Amino acid sequence: MFWTRSLRLFRSSRVFSSHYHSRKFCSFSQDNDLGSWESMEGLSRCSANFVPLSPITFLERAAKVCRDRTSLVYGSLQYNWGQTHQRCLKLASALTLLGISRGDVVGTLLPNVPAMYELHFAVPMAGAILCTLNSRLDVAMVSVLLEHSQAKVLFVDYQLLEVARGALDLLGKKARELPILVLVTDSDCPSTFDITSVSYEYERLLADGHNGFDIVRPRSELDPVSINYTSGTTSRPKGVVYSHRGAYLNSLATVLLFRMDLFPVYLWNVPMFHCNGWCLPWGVASQFGINICVRKVSPKNIFDNIARHKVTHMAGAPTVLNMIVNSALTDRKQLNQKVVVMTGGSPPPPQILDKMEEIGFSISHLYGLTETYGPGTFCAWRPEWDLLPHEDRSKMKARQGVPHVALEEIDVKDPASMESVPSDGKTMGEVMFRGNTVMSGYFRDLKATEEAFRDGWFRSGDLAVKHSDGYIEVKDRLKDIIISGGENISSVEVETVLYSHPAILEAAVVARPDDHWGQTPCAFVKLKEGFDVNAQDIINFSRDHLPHYMAPKTVVFQDIPKTSTGKIQKYVLREKAEALGSLSRPHGCDKL
Repeated sequence: MFWTRSLRLFRSSRVFSSHYHSRKFCSFSQDNDLGSWESMEGLSRCSANFVPLSPITFLERAAKVCRDRTSLVYGSLQYNWGQTHQRCLKLASALTLLGISRGDVVGTLLPNVPAMYELHFAVPMAGAILCTLNSRLDVAMVSVLLEHSQAKVLFVDYQLLEVARGALDLLGKKARELPILVLVTDSDCPSTFDITSVSYEYERLLADGHNGFDIVRPRSELDPVSINYTSGTTSRPKGVVYSHRGAYLNSLATVLLFRMDLFPVYLWNVPMFHCNGWCLPWGVASQFGINICVRKVSPKNIFDNIARHKVTHMAGAPTVLNMIVNSALTDRKQLNQKVVVMTGGSPPPPQILDKMEEIGFSISHLYGLTETYGPGTFCAWRPEWDLLPHEDRSKMKARQGVPHVALEEIDVKDPASMESVPSDGKTMGEVMFRGNTVMSGYFRDLKATEEAFRDGWFRSGDLAVKHSDGYIEVKDRLKDIIISGGENISSVEVETVLYSHPAILEAAVVARPDDHWGQTPCAFVKLKEGFDVNAQDIINFSRDHLPHYMAPKTVVFQDIPKTSTGKIQKYVLREKAEALGSLSRPHGCDKL
C-alpha cells in the first residue's frame, strides 16, 4: 500500500494543473515510461526525499541561518535577513488579501529599490507570477504589456506614476478590468507628493499582512515563477516564462559564474526588471549576501558605494563599463580590493576592458538571452591564457565561451540542416541551447513557442562561430537588432513609426556605432516629393512616438538601395552607418 501511495504521488507531481494548461504557459509531452527507480524494490519518492525546486527557499534558509546579518541596504535604510523574510511573508499575505491567488500575474514598474527585491520573493510566496516591466517603456507599451500579461496588481514607483496612470487610461478604453495600483515611495519622495491620490501604498499594504503567512508552494517545480518581456525584436515584445526549477538552477549557476563566496556584497547596477536581474535577487540570498540597491546608476554612485560598503561583486552592460572608464577623476575613489564585474551583451572594446582592469576591476564576459534566464554561457578563463600577448588575451576575453553548469548544452548549428558547424572559428551558424535553464515558453503564444523549440533546441537568432577549443564567439544577429545601452531595439518597430510620418516615403533603420551607448539607431530616409523636413524634425517625431532610447539619433536623407526584387539592402546601409563613426564624444554622456 505504501508503494502504491508513493507511485501515485510521483505521477501526480509530474502533471501540471489544468489551471496552467488553460493558460498555455508551456506544453510538455509526458513520458509514460517508468523510471528504473520505480522498478527497484525498496525505493520511494516522498516528501522526505523530494521537494519541488524553488528559489523562495533561498530566503527561508537565509533567515534561519543568518537572521541578524545584513540583507539589503538602500541609502540610510538597512534590513537583515530576518526582517526581509518577515516583510516578504507579510507582503505575500497582503497580496492574498487583495484577491491574488495561485497563478495570477503581479506586475511591477520599478527601479532597483527595496520593494523590487522583496517582490521577487513575496509574489511567488503567494503562489503568483511576477511580471517585471521595463521602467524605460512609454505609456503605450506599458498598456500593451499590462493587457497581454493580464496582471491583476501593478506596483509602481512614485516617479513612474504618471506613466502607469496613462497606461491604465488606455487600458480602460478597451473595457478591460484594470489592475490594482500600489504606489511605492521612499525617502526621496518630495514632501509635496500626494500619497492620498492612490488607493494603496506599499508600506501600508505590507503592514496589513501577517508574518505567519502560510507560503503557497508550487505544486510542481515547473510551475511558472515569472514572466519577462523581451526588448521587442518584433512590434510587440514576447512574454518569456520562467519556472521555479529554472530560476533555482540559474540562480546557483550565476553565483558560480560570479565566483561568489559566502557573504558577498552585490551592487545592483543591472535592472531587476531585466531577466529578473540575471536571477541574482534569489542568488545573493543563497549566499547570505548584502544587496546594495540604488535608484540611479552613475560612476560616482558606483565608486561611492564600493568604498562605503566594500562591494565585492557587480554587473552591468558595456555601457556601464564605458561610463566608468570615461568618468571624471573627481568621481572616482581608489579601490582597496578587486571588484568582480560581469558584463553581458556585445563584447566591450578591448581598451574598455583594459582600462577597467587598470582601475582595479576583474572583468568577465557572459552571454545569454531573456529566454535563457539571462547568462547562459561565460568565457571560462584558462590560466595559460595569462601568458598570451595582450592582443590575443583581449580576443579570448571577447568570446562568449562555454555553457554554465546548469545548462545541458549549447551548440552552433546550421539552422536548416541542424548539423553542427565545424570548430574552425570561421563557419557561422545559429547559436542553439537546450537544458533546464531555457524558458518554459512564450506566454499566450504557443505558435512562437513551438517555432523557438523546433527540432528540440531553442533557437537564439544569433550567429556565431565555434573555435577548436569548443568556445563559441557570437558574430552577428539573424535579425536586425540594435543594442543600445544594453537594451535591444527593433529596427522594424522604429521603421513602423517613421512610416507614419506624413513626409516620409521610405525608411530603413540600422545600427550606428557609438562610443558611449555601444550602438544607436540610424535612420535612412527618403522623403515624399514636395515635403521639406530636417533631421531634428524626424528625431522629435520619433521621440514623441517611441521610448526615447529607441528613437533615431541620426537621420540620413537619401534613396534607399534595393535588390531587384525590391528588398532593402541593409548591408549597404550598415556599411554607411559604420563609416559615420561614433555620434557620442569619447567622454560624453548623451541622453537617450
